[in-house]
Amino acid sequence: MRVHMLGIGGTGMGSLAGLFVEAGHTVTGTDQKLYPPMSEQIASLGIAPFEGYRAENIEAADPELVIVGNVIRSDNPEAQEAIRRNIQYRSMPQALAENFLAGRTPLVIAGTHGKTTCATLAAWLLAEAEEKPGFLIGGVGKNLGRSYEIGSGPFFVVEGDEYDTAFFDKGPKFLHYRPQAAIITSIEFDHADIYRDVDHITSSFERLTKILPPDGLIVVNAGDDRAMRTVADAPCRVVTYGSDAAAEYRPLDVEVTEAGTSFEMKKAHMRFRMPMWGEHNLDNAAGVLALLIECGVTPDRLTRGLENFEGVKRRQELLGVAGGIAVIDDFAHHPTAVAKTIDSIRLRYPRRKIWAIFEPRSNTSRRNVFQHEFAKSLARADRVIVASPYLAEKIPDAERLDSAAVADEVNNIGTDARHIPDADAIAAFIVENAASGDVLLIMSNGGFGGLHGKLLTALAHRHGNG
Repeated sequence: MRVHMLGIGGTGMGSLAGLFVEAGHTVTGTDQKLYPPMSEQIASLGIAPFEGYRAENIEAADPELVIVGNVIRSDNPEAQEAIRRNIQYRSMPQALAENFLAGRTPLVIAGTHGKTTCATLAAWLLAEAEEKPGFLIGGVGKNLGRSYEIGSGPFFVVEGDEYDTAFFDKGPKFLHYRPQAAIITSIEFDHADIYRDVDHITSSFERLTKILPPDGLIVVNAGDDRAMRTVADAPCRVVTYGSDAAAEYRPLDVEVTEAGTSFEMKKAHMRFRMPMWGEHNLDNAAGVLALLIECGVTPDRLTRGLENFEGVKRRQELLGVAGGIAVIDDFAHHPTAVAKTIDSIRLRYPRRKIWAIFEPRSNTSRRNVFQHEFAKSLARADRVIVASPYLAEKIPDAERLDSAAVADEVNNIGTDARHIPDADAIAAFIVENAASGDVLLIMSNGGFGGLHGKLLTALAHRHGNG
């Protein structure tokens, strides 16, 4: 089949492209200019995407199926041309379900926080247990080396996004994934561009719980009251996990060292070890272990994979050390994630100065809905830099996050903070002021103007000249 993908450079779309290529289909696609890592992944698949949307691209590709990413608007010239030519079209979630989930056991990982880490961990543990899973994840696991796999075993792991599906389907993506089992890690307000409030976003998760079959399974974080209320009337079995005292799968006798975290798992009756730190990662591991054990994978087959788990790119990823200064990349863009990430880094580096460098880049973080919450979260670090919102001019003045005010509030809390607008100015300030032993935690769900590389280069140069 000839498949043409609109918005092929998106993380989910690029991963789906990989599945179609792996299945033997011919894949073409269009996007605006692509950047690493997705540009590299697309190239590795042998795909040379069209740059810029034009009706004639549809004629050149001559597709039998057009897959429409959720960034594509109804007035997109290629979408309009596909409709005019009466070419079959699908959203990304529809295409995944119809072509790759039939006859499988979909494990859908959902929730405001931790989806990518949990989905990656689930896929890796299943792979190490020789279950040969399929998966599609919105990030690249370091062990797996990729974000997709058809697999030949029964399980197919899907990161279940609550964001809307396509211009012709405004419901959440995860409703298409035919879950036999699901994790709900947490429910908080997010995606302010499409959800009105926390009740609106909660309603999407309620819809997810209702599509589980009677013989299905929901694994839910016992410490998240909203998630617990959401599964109260679930049509299937519910299992709880986490640090809450009532959780069925609860980590006990937790020990934290420089090598990571070890714990005894209640109900599993085994001790596990993982090279990760922080309560949120402990909860993530507990949730995934609960899911897989309840799906029939014995605990002893999961220990090795957890011990060897290397995490996900852009999740507390140590990019390098220059002049004794560690540069860490993280995807955190919600105040809860920011707070937990800072706490986790402090556990990992307990006697070092932690810098929190934050770029408001997501549709929610660029708005002022969490202005005070971001200040409280960032204040957990030792020094704070807040960049200006990405493409700030696209957010109305009355709705826009005030980065300077966030920095002022952090200072009032008692943590040294500055608003520095852009990556070049931030790099210059850090190179002048950071000292050997400091840890630079850079948080953005985008490229942050290449700040990570600029810092590693400049700090190495400073050290070499020092």
